[in-house]
Amino acid sequence: MKTTVMLVDDEKNIRDSLTGVLKDEGHEVVAAANAEEAFKKLETRSPDVILLDIWLPGMDGTEALKEIKAKYPGIPVIMISGHANIETAVRTTKLGAYDFIEKPLSLDKVVLTVEHAIEHKRLLEENRQLKQKAWAKYEIIGSSPSILALKSDIERAAPSNSWVLITGENGTGKELVSRNIHLLSNRAGKPFIEVNCAAIPEELIESELFGHEKGAFTGAHQRKAGKFDMADKGTIFLDEIGDMSLKTQAKILRVLQEKSFERVGGTENITVDVRVIAATNKDLKEEVSKGRFREDLFYRLNVIPFHVPPLRERREDVPLLLSHFLREFSRETAREVPAISREAVDILNGYRWPGNVRELRNLVERLVIMARSNTITPEDVPSYIKGAQAQPGLFSGSLLKEARRDFEREFIVRKLKDFGGNIAKTAEAIGIERSHLYRKIKSYGIEHEETEFQNI
Repeated sequence: MKTTVMLVDDEKNIRDSLTGVLKDEGHEVVAAANAEEAFKKLETRSPDVILLDIWLPGMDGTEALKEIKAKYPGIPVIMISGHANIETAVRTTKLGAYDFIEKPLSLDKVVLTVEHAIEHKRLLEENRQLKQKAWAKYEIIGSSPSILALKSDIERAAPSNSWVLITGENGTGKELVSRNIHLLSNRAGKPFIEVNCAAIPEELIESELFGHEKGAFTGAHQRKAGKFDMADKGTIFLDEIGDMSLKTQAKILRVLQEKSFERVGGTENITVDVRVIAATNKDLKEEVSKGRFREDLFYRLNVIPFHVPPLRERREDVPLLLSHFLREFSRETAREVPAISREAVDILNGYRWPGNVRELRNLVERLVIMARSNTITPEDVPSYIKGAQAQPGLFSGSLLKEARRDFEREFIVRKLKDFGGNIAKTAEAIGIERSHLYRKIKSYGIEHEETEFQNI
């Protein structure tokens, strides 16, 4: 695909000579004699780079540069001038110019600078797309009050360098929270290093975290950098930190306090600049009281605490997550996005999801592959989930508030069915305000419209 260069210069001979050279190099050229003409052409053409003379009739090049960077910030602008000085070059660079070329022009330099500018634009676009993919991959799905509050807290905490402790059950999305904190931080362009503390054998975790020197132990044939080395200037995510031994906890505490460590078998003091984000599915206060977790490390990590709620406490997010995962796995399997019946949604929405979002995601992958038709129906839902519906288990929660919530949701669902989904009649029958009932319906994620729930 040809690249397009816009050339803005009031001297016709320069426009003609540069147009010929640039076309010979395979570029399309859009020429303009002044800034006003250039802006008219920019309304219909989007060049890959602009060559802009400083001395122009009417609006001069400096003013034109300001307007271009305001309206078209992604287009690199190369300034050219026959009356240049250092101050002019510095000023235009501060205004966003990619480069500055003096007249009389060296055609070879113009061609080379144009190519560099186009490559720079390509890399910026590639980087932007990678960031978009990263955001899409690590997007936190949900519009429940608890998830909206979580997202808001992430946005506030991310720009700081404070350490973070994320708690929540398995499968709730603690890693997603850590990724979002990193992506929104000033360290976003630096490494994000993840360590699963529960998956590394006790005898290897120090080497994994801090690295080792050659000959430090049997099998250490060469020096190895540790995770803290790799995370320098970036973020290290210590997942399942509650499973870390007291001995390793002491070494982690030293790194947090002194921002330095020694490799296993080494004597050199290595300084690092890392932001630590830790996560656990355990109650660390209880672990501290039982002597299984260091109290000083807990308070060191717990500068900014986050709690990720279980899926059963944000049931209104289940339809959104269903829709998201249906699209995701349909893309991966090159299949049409299936519809899902309202009855199937009701069954899935009433399930307690002990495995949380991870369990739901795995189920949707199974449904996309194994569904009998283009519409997912109750027949496609696994029997263990339908069995949980047959025996609702309203009091299976360990907390009173969970049992009360489950009972209230089931009560409202049944009353809505009794009155054909009519909110006004249902509210009157159960003795609450219509607006109050509507808020509860929304909070519990209850579907109450008469139409079939298709293509959520």
